[in-house]
Formats: sequence, structure tokens, C-alpha cells
Amino acid sequence: MKIPSPALIASVAACALFLAAQAAGAQNTPAPAAEEPDTVILSDTLHYDDVNKVSTFTGNVVLTRGAMTLRGDKLVTREDAQGNQFGTATAAKGQFVTIRQENPEKFETLIATGLQADYAGTSGDITLTGQATVTRQICGETFDNVRGARIVYHQKSGTYEAFGGPNSAAAGGRVRSLAQPQSRIDQAIARCKAKQAGRR
Repeated sequence: MKIPSPALIASVAACALFLAAQAAGAQNTPAPAAEEPDTVILSDTLHYDDVNKVSTFTGNVVLTRGAMTLRGDKLVTREDAQGNQFGTATAAKGQFVTIRQENPEKFETLIATGLQADYAGTSGDITLTGQATVTRQICGETFDNVRGARIVYHQKSGTYEAFGGPNSAAAGGRVRSLAQPQSRIDQAIARCKAKQAGRR
């Protein structure tokens, strides 16, 4: 099933694990352009394997880059011989990997969650697996939401898929999507702008 609101994943997952992989291999690559924000990864432990180009961050992992934050219990990044980068973030038992992207200009927050999040550099695919959800909020109010067992964003083709299954975040193992009319979103943005103007 195609997800009705591409912005849900495009702004969140498309940057998260890819940036984590870049950050882990930064000591072997040229410095990023000056305009690019820094990527910071906090964790309880870090093991870096220079021979195999694998970095393992464990314990309360928090990756930040600009307005994007990824949280999980473990993050493993690696690079293959061709320079393709891969990343896997996993959650502790009873918790979720969370990717949060703030978009202040649109009063928008995009939140993706799952038991595991994977980035594949060869295909460009981002996959959220296990109790997967992607939500868009405007001024803290939920407007779009997709729930399933697995949600995949194909960066190269710009397509999105959600799959049901036994570990779906939706009832009955199904895929559930909610997309509200643009007019309601526009009204919410207008209310936010009015509140913001009133504080000045």
C-alpha cells in the first residue's frame, strides 16, 4: 500500500540512519561543507572497528543533526568496499527507536518509530520494522499517521510502502493510515501563526 503523505517519511527517515553512517565514518572521509550541520552521537559506549569500517554505539544512543534527532538503544553503522553506507538502530526491550524532525517554518514535527530502523546505501531504502509508525504533527496536533508492521521509503523512486503483519502497530495486524484534508492543516498553521504573532 502506498502511504498517502510522502512528507511523513521524506523529512524524517530519509536523513536519519544515512547521517549516522556518515558520522561514524567521518574520520575516514573529507570534512563536510561548512553549511552542513554537525552530526553528534551520544552513547554509553562506542566500539570502532577501523579494519571492517564498523562503528557500534550502545546505551541511550542519541544522534542529532540540525533539527533531526534519533534515539535508540544501539546503533551500528558500516561502510562496504564501494563506499556504500549502512546503518541499523535498534530499541531496548519495551521501547522504540524514535526519529524526530522539527520543521519550525511549517510548525511541523515528524515522528517515526519502530523496533528497528535500517538504512541501505546501495538502494537508498529506509525501513522501519516492528510496531512501525510515522506521524505528522502541526503545533502538537496529529494530522497524518501511518501504522503497520513495516514501513519502507524508497528514496530513489520516491515511493512509500506500508505492510501489515503480526507485529503491526495497527489493530488486527493491518495497515492503518490517517490523512486529513489540507484545509484543516492550513487552518492549524494559521492558528499557530496567530498565536506566535500574539506573543510578540
